[in-house]
Amino acid sequence: MRYKQLNLQERHYIELELKKGTLQKDIASALGRSCSTLCRELSRNTGQRGYRHIQANNKAFTRHKDKPKAIDIFPK
Repeated sequence: MRYKQLNLQERHYIELELKKGTLQKDIASALGRSCSTLCRELSRNTGQRGYRHIQANNKAFTRHKDKPKAIDIFPK
């Protein structure tokens, strides 16, 4: 199974549902994601002003961009 990152629309949905007071497990099931995915998303991207979807998306993009990439020494 291949991991698919959360997109901006999913992050916006998370932000709206959290403001409504929806439980994390209900948000995760509505998105078709595991509870642990949502928990990791919130722990990584919740700031002093709470979870904000644009800030969360920018942080995730920066983490992905700065991640060391494998270099293929023998291209096919």
